[in-house]
Amino acid sequence: MSTGSAAATRPHNRRQIIVEAAGQVFSARGYHAASMEEIAAGVGISAPALYRHFPNKYALFAECANGMVDELVETLDERPAGAALPDVLAALIRVTVSHRTSGGLYRWEARYLERADRRVLRAKFAHVVARVTELVRHAYPRPEERLRAVAALGAIGSITMHHTSIAQRRIEELLLASALRVAATDPTTAPPGPHPVDLPAPPVPRTRRAEILAAAIPLFAREGFANVTNAQIAQAVGLAPSAIYRHYPGKVDILVAACLQAAGLLTQAVERSLERATDPRQAVAALAAAYVGYCFEHNALTSVAEAEIAGLPPDVQRPLIVAQREHIAVWEQQLRTVRPELDPRQARLLVHAGFGVVVEAGRALRWQDAPGRRDLVTALVTAALAV
Repeated sequence: MSTGSAAATRPHNRRQIIVEAAGQVFSARGYHAASMEEIAAGVGISAPALYRHFPNKYALFAECANGMVDELVETLDERPAGAALPDVLAALIRVTVSHRTSGGLYRWEARYLERADRRVLRAKFAHVVARVTELVRHAYPRPEERLRAVAALGAIGSITMHHTSIAQRRIEELLLASALRVAATDPTTAPPGPHPVDLPAPPVPRTRRAEILAAAIPLFAREGFANVTNAQIAQAVGLAPSAIYRHYPGKVDILVAACLQAAGLLTQAVERSLERATDPRQAVAALAAAYVGYCFEHNALTSVAEAEIAGLPPDVQRPLIVAQREHIAVWEQQLRTVRPELDPRQARLLVHAGFGVVVEAGRALRWQDAPGRRDLVTALVTAALAV
């Protein structure tokens, strides 16, 4: 009797419920910090019951990593051949918003997939980019159509990277308008900013502690914090592994130092960018140029700070999150002065859309800092903000 009752109440889509719950945990805590027990508790089942659906954490993670992109591909493939760009982008936005709490894991955590699985995931995203690029080329035949398509998708995908509370219909409207502006912009004709960007340089490593930090940052960025060992860091500096502990109590302390350095450099970049701005519109343009320059100049450091902050101890994580919020508040204030019709949450959503443009456009350019590339990306950011 009890077995029949349990079977009757067991949801028929239990596997999908598990994938959705796991995606949220992986996105919030990172692959290595998440546990099968935590995921099982979130679903309301035991860990043994979870293992009946997935043999191990990696198998569950791999399915989660493909969840959103599979729906994006399916949505695109269902569109008729003559579908208009706004209709297609609106459909992609609906899928992305539905994965808001879990879709962010593909941006940073997907690097922990095995090589073959990473290749499959990249092929799916490449399919999405290619289809959107075709539509952008047809709707707005002007230079840099692939970059504009990627940047528009970056604006859309930004909704998975923050928790700003706003009505879903308004989210969809704002993201669609932002993505269409990005797609329509010719970044090659955008006027240069009013002032050259003055970025702070990272400190020159003059001490052994600073040398260790400088060596660890590119390793964390390339391999992921969890996959890097103290032995690798020590080898990069020419030390014995045990010598690391004379300068840092543990590997996490090196990560904390990297995140603090990133926050400090970004704060300086913002302050310098606003010094010479004479009006709010110039201030937003200056913020955009400085942020783009900062991401190109300090790409490894930026990616480490953004990708690994979720895994930091709460007492260390808290002031870094406060610093992030203060940075966004500066953007929000300047943007609302230029666009007073926006309320604070709407402005915040658009600021994150601008950040999403930088991340995906920069990746598409492989962060290769050739002449003029920063200007291209800056023009796409200001288009996302409608400034």
